[in-house]
Amino acid sequence: MNSRQLLVRDLLVLFGLTGWALTLPYFGSEFMVSMALTCLMYVALSSSWGLFCGSTRYLSLATSAFFGIGAYTSALALEKLSWIEAIAAGAGIATVVAIVMGAAVLHLRGTYFAVLTFGMTELIRHAVTYFEKQVTGTVGRVLAVVPERDTVYLTVLALAVATVALSIFVRRTRFGLALLGIGADEQRAQTLGVNTRLVKIAGFAMTAAVAGAVGAAMSVRWTYIDPHTVFNPFIGFQTVLIALIGGAVTLWGPLIAAVVFSLLAETLRLKAPQIYMMALGLLLILSVLYLPGGLASLRWETFRGWWQGTKEWARLRRYEWSGDKVRDKRRKRERRLV
Repeated sequence: MNSRQLLVRDLLVLFGLTGWALTLPYFGSEFMVSMALTCLMYVALSSSWGLFCGSTRYLSLATSAFFGIGAYTSALALEKLSWIEAIAAGAGIATVVAIVMGAAVLHLRGTYFAVLTFGMTELIRHAVTYFEKQVTGTVGRVLAVVPERDTVYLTVLALAVATVALSIFVRRTRFGLALLGIGADEQRAQTLGVNTRLVKIAGFAMTAAVAGAVGAAMSVRWTYIDPHTVFNPFIGFQTVLIALIGGAVTLWGPLIAAVVFSLLAETLRLKAPQIYMMALGLLLILSVLYLPGGLASLRWETFRGWWQGTKEWARLRRYEWSGDKVRDKRRKRERRLV
């Protein structure tokens, strides 16, 4: 398939999934809508994270910071602004923070970049907590103006669809190729004329804008928010896990993994939170060891290779445990002595 055919295929798949998701509030229960809302949230977060971090191989742990900034902005602005304006304000402030943060830390790579982004997330969380305690005299915000359930659902769905569509088009632009070039060899990309610093900051800000908008839309789900809830590091960690297990470099991997994680979360987290965390760790280990391309890289050839590898492993173990291996070694030694 050529590039145009792939684009048409991706848009048709996105259109079909969007149509199915649009009908869910009309026939689904409250539980199904709540689970779908969580799924759509992580589709948007992990897709935007994968678009930047998967392409450039910069491991950012700042998703929860931008999510929390958007949530707090929405909580403060909903009484004065409309619903769309509050979401836009959350995305805008998160983008500004990302530009400042990116300018400060995007010259680092690897562990240093990951640790610094996580540290800045914690710094923002504690700064918000300190401000509320010292200035406002309280911790947390009660959202008096809360839109209807369907409004929130359709908004998060629109954000998820827009993020996947953005990923589809950015991957086909020079900007997307520049991100991939940075991930492959940043110095070579720089010598070829790519302004790597500007591209990295723009990509980082794009990820932050999505996270801020999603945080602003999801803040009304709780009706009461505090720094511990919206700046929860687990949101950032789970976004990274979903992207990595689904396939951070791929288009549909984060979406597939978001569905899997949402099902796991709703079935295990409330009843057996320890098993849920163990399942996350096991999925990550298996993905890294046996599926480095993520769930999106699964093909029939992958299963066939696993089956052939399993049969070969069983044959070798049978050969060893039956004693044939020891007997063959003894015969070879005897032949050498003769």
